[in-house]
Order: sequence, then C-alpha cells, then structure tokens
Amino acid sequence: MTEKQKIANAYWKENIKYLFILLSIWFVVSYGAGILFKDWLNHIRLGGFRLGFWFAQQGAIYTFVILIFIYVRLMNKLDKKYGYDRE
Repeated sequence: MTEKQKIANAYWKENIKYLFILLSIWFVVSYGAGILFKDWLNHIRLGGFRLGFWFAQQGAIYTFVILIFIYVRLMNKLDKKYGYDRE
C-alpha cells in the first residue's frame, strides 16, 4: 500500500467516524425526542407547544440543518489536515 493510499484510508476512516457521530445525534433527536421520550418531554413547553411535539415537528429538522453546517466545518478541517484542500 502506497503512502497516498494510507492517507486516503485514514481520511475516509475519520470521515466515516464523523458521519456516524452526527447521524447518531440526529437519530437520538428525531427518534428519541420525537417518539421514545415524547411523553416525558411533553411536560415541558416551548413557545406554547409541548416539547415532544415540537421535536417531532420542528426540532429534528432544525437539528439536521445545524448538523449539516457542523459536518461542512469538520470536513473543511479534515481536508486541510490531510492536504485535500489544495486539489
């Protein structure tokens, strides 16, 4: 395996790690807060709406959009780390 292939494998491995972490957060927010913990969260109100309902309708979408921006930032740092920002 060449040095370039080792760098590419390390880059891809770190990318997959970021994807797994960010998608896990999104899963917990969308499925956990919107479905599993809905009844418990409905005791809290946000803007007049029950928090479980809010997460099911809006919170998961907002979280996903924020995670997209976090992913872009992480990938820009990763590209610089492995030298892919110059290509």
